[in-house]
Amino acid sequence: MKSLVSSKEYKLYANFLNKLAKELTTYYYFKLNKTFKVSNKLKGKGYDPVTTSDKAFEKFIRSKLKKKFPDHQVIGEEFGHKKSKSDFTWVIDPIDGTRSFVIGNPTWSNLISLNYKGNPILGLANFPVLKKYYLNYSDKVAYVFQSGKRKKISVNKKATFKSVKVSAAFHGWLSLDKQKKIPQILKLMQFPCSDALSYSHLAEGRVDIVIQCSNKIWDIHPLIPIVKAAGGNISTWDNRDAINAGNILVSSNKTIHNKFLKLLKPVSK
Repeated sequence: MKSLVSSKEYKLYANFLNKLAKELTTYYYFKLNKTFKVSNKLKGKGYDPVTTSDKAFEKFIRSKLKKKFPDHQVIGEEFGHKKSKSDFTWVIDPIDGTRSFVIGNPTWSNLISLNYKGNPILGLANFPVLKKYYLNYSDKVAYVFQSGKRKKISVNKKATFKSVKVSAAFHGWLSLDKQKKIPQILKLMQFPCSDALSYSHLAEGRVDIVIQCSNKIWDIHPLIPIVKAAGGNISTWDNRDAINAGNILVSSNKTIHNKFLKLLKPVSK
């Protein structure tokens, strides 16, 4: 399949995200590594926390985008859609894993994707506390950056159903009645699931399946290009394009992907 943008454009935008990842981690330690306020977006009808740090991160990212790419569109979780006529749209989740952030777990991240005509072509998953980030440089190459070094990543293509490592979480979105319809999935959920870190771990071959519920576009668009560049498969539970967001299945090869689609069928509608 022909790439949507040129290699020159990929390099320009990937280099921008590479620099931004470092700036975001510096910004966190100098400005946001302190007491913050938490509020609940759902106001008693459930729990969906947002913090003053979420908003500060998004403002910081938007300011960098405005300076470098003023004509591009921007969609952010906290501050909505800045529209323009550009074919390029940046999608931002300023803190993915806000619940982890609130209780001091280090697995939260900054997620950013660049979409061209609605298709995510570049993704950044930056983990400030873990001091590492994941970024694809084309539709075929993705890296993890840590301790000043970069390492090319790829999924575990040799994973079999018999030896599969499954990282899954429903985050309160899948009722107990529905969970009872997928006993084999529940039995296989043996590895921790930590938001974007699980998808990133799959991209570098540490786990073989990730199952999550109710992802919004800013939760999943930044991870689609990373997973695909590392050789992974990604779809919704009912086998639609993951661009649609919602309930997401990611796998390291097509064989186990199809097997898990069948196992999820009772709850995929």
